[in-house]
Parts: sequence; structure tokens; C-alpha cells
Amino acid sequence: MSAETTTGTDAGTGSGAATTRIHNIGYRTYDGARLGRAYARRSLYSQSLRGAYGLGRSAKSKVLPMILFAVMCLPAAIIVAVAIATNLKELPLDYTRYAIFTQAVIGLYLASQAPQSVSRDLRFKTVPLYFSRPIERVDYVLAKYGAMASALFVLTGAPLVILYAGSLLAKMDFADQTKGFGQGLVSVALLSLLFGGLGLVMAALTPRRGFGVAAVIATLTISYGAVSTLQAIAWSSDAVGAVKWLGLFSPVTLIDGVQTAFLGATSAFPGEAGPSAGVGVVYLLVVLALVAGSYAVLMRRYRKVGL
Repeated sequence: MSAETTTGTDAGTGSGAATTRIHNIGYRTYDGARLGRAYARRSLYSQSLRGAYGLGRSAKSKVLPMILFAVMCLPAAIIVAVAIATNLKELPLDYTRYAIFTQAVIGLYLASQAPQSVSRDLRFKTVPLYFSRPIERVDYVLAKYGAMASALFVLTGAPLVILYAGSLLAKMDFADQTKGFGQGLVSVALLSLLFGGLGLVMAALTPRRGFGVAAVIATLTISYGAVSTLQAIAWSSDAVGAVKWLGLFSPVTLIDGVQTAFLGATSAFPGEAGPSAGVGVVYLLVVLALVAGSYAVLMRRYRKVGL
């Protein structure tokens, strides 16, 4: 209901008079089902995942993620075409090596999409609106983390599907290719969790998207370059034992070490001096600690933002 006071000319007397009129503007109560937190969490997850590829956004927002997705898949398509044309008995690039081979593209994708996922909410101060009702802080963090990890899994898993389909078309050994494909999926799933968490943490530290992009690139690319350089120096200095321990200080080399120790991968370390199973346990623990730590940092960050 709404009350409105108007001043006009009385038609009967011709004199100015103040009249009060009551207008029914049709407000109605909502009698439908209350879908609650679970529905809100799923909706935020799906919208964030779609947004990571520009779906539901402007055409300009689709350009970069789609180009990077195509760049990720192009080498796999070329490898498959060559394998089929030349009747190769095995793929020239292992499933577990593909993400390491294309880690620069993965870093660019994460640097572009992680700030897009969280920085806009921080910049426009819409996060407290999410937390008003019914969604809570844990729902927001889980939805954003899950969406970013899922987007990375799609990016890194699609080329492996192309490689696997191509290997079957080329009539390569089914058991070997299925085993390698499964190992590759486990590897990129772990990579997606690690990279997604680190990327969101870097992006959530500032509402400025440009700073978030720079922070993600520094975390992934610069750390990988520094560790690789130190590993090469250690290898050339005959300090072979130091090579595997230096790999603990970069997200890319962490994944390389885990898959070398447990997934039968060939290491990209100098001289292929990857960690053994014993040292691989340390690598795995560090990866899991970083994943859990990223979640904890995000929860702490959004506890402050939501106030």
C-alpha cells in the first residue's frame, strides 16, 4: 500500500484544494518454495563456471578464454593427426606431460579468469549482499573455489580426451592408453585444485583486477622460471640431490614431482631427476597443505569482507 498526497483544482468549486488519495500498487507476498542455501550455492557455482568461459557475458568476454581453450587443444589435435597419418604405436607426448608442456597457457588462463571471478565482487562491494541471506561465507568460498577448479579441469582435461580418442582411432593398445589417460586425469585434477586455490587467493587479496593478474602470473610463471633455473644450476654443479628438493618451491614443479613419484610420469626436471616415492610423499603433502591453506585463507579473507 502507498499513500500519495496531491494538490490540484477541485472540479466542483474551481478552488485549489489538497487531496489525499490511496493507491493500491499491487504488492503481493511470495508464497512459493524457499530453495535455500544449497540451491543458491549451486547457482553461484554454475554462474561462476559459465563466467570463466564468458558464457552469459558479453562477446568480448568470451574471446580470451575461448582462444586459450583452443590453444590448449590445438597441440593435442596435431599430435593425433600425426599419429593416425603415420601409424604410430604410441603417442609422442605422454598424457601426464601435456599440462607441463602447456603450463604457460594454463597460467595465462588462470591470471585472466581468477580476478574476474572474485575481484568484481570486491570492487563493487557486492559480497555483503551475497552473505545477507540465505548464502553464507562457506557457500561463497566453496562455490567460487569449485567453479575455478572445474574450469581449469575442463581446460586441462579436454586435450587429454582428444589424445585418448585419437589413440583409439589409431588402434593403439587399449589398456596402455586407458591407463595413461586415467593417470593424466588424476594429474590435471590435482593441478586444477592447486592452481585454482592459489589463483583465487592472489586475486582476492585486492579488488584491482590488474594487481590480481600480476600476482597470479608471479606466483605461477616467475616461480617456475626461478626454480627451473636453480635446478639447472644444481644439476650442472653435480648437486643432483638438490634438484628434487628445489621442486617444492613452485606449483608447476610440485605437480611434476607428484606425478613422477606416483603416476608413472617422466619428470621434466634436469636429467629427468624427479623425486622417488619417498620424496614424492613430501611433494603430495605440500600440495595438499597448499590446497587446504588456500581454502583457509579465502575463508578468512571473506570473513573480513562480509562484515
